[in-house]
Amino acid sequence: MTEQRTRIISIGEVMIEMSRGTDGRFSQACGGDTFNTAVYLARRGLPVAYATALGDDPYSDQIVALASAEGIATDQIIRVPGRVPGLYLIETDSKGERTFQYWRDSAPARELFELAQWAAIAEAMIGARIIYFSGITLSLYSNTGLGRFLAILEMARQAGAKVVFDGNYRPRAWKGDVQRTRRVFMEALKRVDIALPTYEDEALLWGDQSPDATIERLQAFGINEIAIKNGHNSALVAAGGQREFIPVPDVVVPVDTTAAGDSFNAGYMAARLAEENPADAAIAGHKLASEVIQHRGAIMPRTAQAVH
Repeated sequence: MTEQRTRIISIGEVMIEMSRGTDGRFSQACGGDTFNTAVYLARRGLPVAYATALGDDPYSDQIVALASAEGIATDQIIRVPGRVPGLYLIETDSKGERTFQYWRDSAPARELFELAQWAAIAEAMIGARIIYFSGITLSLYSNTGLGRFLAILEMARQAGAKVVFDGNYRPRAWKGDVQRTRRVFMEALKRVDIALPTYEDEALLWGDQSPDATIERLQAFGINEIAIKNGHNSALVAAGGQREFIPVPDVVVPVDTTAAGDSFNAGYMAARLAEENPADAAIAGHKLASEVIQHRGAIMPRTAQAVH
């Protein structure tokens, strides 16, 4: 992944997060799948910008302040007067598994590629080294927004950017419309260089019977580097004509599995950008995810994160 370009642009939505603690009380934070990944990439010292739209309210101010404090460039965050960000609530069970409730239908992030400033986002993407997005990113946009986004991906790749995609399928975000979801995903997959899906999501959306079946389906789109996350099981990496199962080095009892996949993706991308091979990158992803799931919330405290 050697490029003259330097910047990673992560695209999606960051929301206000309300998480119930062990005492039953809720604490406020910020989160969102591609934003979580941007945070963990920035903590690796990589130049990351986050592209989204927020309001002009105090909560949006807090999100921008958090991004800045984490070293994420905020010049690709559009502020929309009179609007507020989305909200989600996390409930975590005794095994660390979580359920979500969302209030996000009117969030400005959904209109990112229909706002007056969308061309500036396009220009930044075309000049990026890496463009990172997810299935949740795709679920945000209207057909008009999707058309623009996919066209920009194509131009960015032609200009030399690499596109990294995590399927991250959430049925509720697509209002149960599986056929539309598949159509949109297929158009996106034609424009992807590296895929970092979760097997559970792929099986749910596509009916894949095994991680190997997922590899074969994704390779049919011309994707030459794939790392499939599979919970506490081994990740399956396919690159350079080879496939290899990469076990989790140390299985830990999770406190909260929020952002496990997001942090794996950050560890993987950071390692690949450091010229490590895909198998070693998957180990780096496992290690970071293992740290993250031992803390509540999507973004673990800086003081708790090991130095890499």
